[in-house]
Amino acid sequence: MFDLILAVVHHILIFGIFGVLFAEFILVRPGMDQAMVNRVAATDLWYGIMAGLIVVIGFARAIFAAKGWDYYSHNMFFWAVIGALSALPTISFLRWRRDQRVPDAMQIASVRRFLWAQMVLFPLLLVFAAAMARGYGALA
Repeated sequence: MFDLILAVVHHILIFGIFGVLFAEFILVRPGMDQAMVNRVAATDLWYGIMAGLIVVIGFARAIFAAKGWDYYSHNMFFWAVIGALSALPTISFLRWRRDQRVPDAMQIASVRRFLWAQMVLFPLLLVFAAAMARGYGALA
């Protein structure tokens, strides 16, 4: 039962993070004012909270649930790529908020490219996660 609870919470958080990512994609656009910058930064805080919970629940699943750590630990690259994709937008949002400045069109375009890449690659995340859970990609 513990494995089922962890799996359900993990999947709900993953769908939740997609909703937050979509909200960021909608909010980050040319013509942002300081209130919108603050709103995006606050939205991204939820992204960070959910991402942290996904990692904690994911580790709990890998360590304590049905298949165990050895089954999942072979694919750290998968986890690193997922985290790296969200780094630039988060850093940008924090800078914009800290400096209390509205980003210019080039900065917005750059962040939107990363958000767009995350949106496009999100279905692959689900495919790779399902494959990893079934043993595909194991190095040994």
